[in-house]
This record gives sequence, structure tokens and C-alpha cells, in this order.
Amino acid sequence: MGIFDSALTKSALKKILKKQYITVNDVIATSATFIKGGECIVLSILEEDKPKKKLILKLDVLFEDDYLALIHKPAGILVSGNSFKTVAQALPQNIQRSTLPDATKPQPVHRLDFATTGILLVGKTSSSIRALNKMFEHRAIKKTYYAVTIGKMESQGEITSEIDGKKSQSNYTLCESVSSDRFGQLNLVQLEPQTGRRHQLRKHLSAIGNPILGDKEYGIESLILNGKGLYLHAYSLTFIHPFTHKEIHQKDDFPQRFKKIFPQIM
Repeated sequence: MGIFDSALTKSALKKILKKQYITVNDVIATSATFIKGGECIVLSILEEDKPKKKLILKLDVLFEDDYLALIHKPAGILVSGNSFKTVAQALPQNIQRSTLPDATKPQPVHRLDFATTGILLVGKTSSSIRALNKMFEHRAIKKTYYAVTIGKMESQGEITSEIDGKKSQSNYTLCESVSSDRFGQLNLVQLEPQTGRRHQLRKHLSAIGNPILGDKEYGIESLILNGKGLYLHAYSLTFIHPFTHKEIHQKDDFPQRFKKIFPQIM
């Protein structure tokens, strides 16, 4: 398996087999090809055709080295997917290509919701993408979010539930509250998800009766805030760099709309 170090996952290997990129002794390999030892195995990946349209989207780069980058994800854009306008599509024009031998197209290694702002971790080499994925799997990367929530809350709490049949947990700390004529009370809440389920923070806060301001999917219908976006921000990531072994603690400043409600936050 040594020659396949540049492949990202087992599923990636299956894909390149299906696309007939691997030959064994000059014969196109399949998943049924048996390796005895001593064969000449060649991996040839054709250069992808460049898309006719180029997405022009400026992204703020918070940190970057040859292995990885940390960027600010704006609201109202998908991280990745089949859409033309995604963060993944815009990465090559915003991030310098790695000089390392296994440099690859930069790839986000986790997701943020369409409406969520904040810090996003990107791998720039095949080995760093694999390493960062494993770190997320083993919860070796600490994520801190902030949200503005509606209604009175306890000073801190732990929220647990099943999401899509899997256990989930989020811890929260109430940082500050202000009174509101329309919403009664608005809170600045620090959030630390212990698991990574889809829409986890939004579902958890809604479940305890404190939905996130601007959440049209999990909010209270009579209190939906239109036109201001979702008040959920991925504030920081903390982890040990998998190759330099230095601690990375990167913050992404609060959006202006948070500061309008809580002017004293930095």
C-alpha cells in the first residue's frame, strides 16, 4: 500500500480503481485484482479539466503554512458540494499551493452550516488532510462557538440528546444577557460541542427553549428575525499541529452584528 500514500481514504482508492487509473503489469486493475508480490503497479491520475467559469470570491486567511490553513467562512455560502459557489471552489485562489511533495487541491476537513460564520480548517497536502480528519474523529481539535440566544438561561449547562440515532453533547456557558422589547432577553453564549452532529448546536439550544437568534429552521415562528442572518459564529480552534507539533490556537473575531448587541465584546 506504500505507493498509495497520496490517496486520501479507502473510498478514494475505490474511485481511482473505478476510473481505471491503476495498472498492474500494464493491465488495468480492478478491485478483484490479486497482488502476489513483485508486480509493477502504476498509479496515473489525469489532470482534471479546469472549469470554464472561475469563482471569484475573496476569503480572509487567518493562518497558513505548507500543511494547512485556517480561514474565515462568510455567512450564506456552502463549505463544499455540487454548487458552483462554495468555499472549497474558492480556496485555490486564496491559499498558496503547498511546496511539499504530496501537495493537493486545498480541502476543508470539517463543515460549517450555510448560515454560520467563523473559522474553518483546510488541509493543503494529502497527508495533512488524512491527519486532520483523524484528529477530528478522535476529538483532538477543540472547537469553540458563540451564539446569541433568545430567553432566560441558566448560567451554564450540558445538553445531551440523540441526533440521527447517535449520541450528542454540547456544553454552554452564559457570558452576558441584555433585555429586549421584542425577544424578552438576548444572551451571548459560549458553546463547546463535544460531538459533531448535523445542526447539533442549533437543535440543542432549540430543545432547551433558547433558540439561536435568526434560526429560521429551529427557532420560534413568532420570533423569527428576517434579513440579519443566523447569530452563530465558529470563534476558535485549538489543536496540536500534526507535523510541527506546535499548539495552534486561532480565533476569528466576532461579526459586527454580535457587537451591535454586545458592544463590549472583543
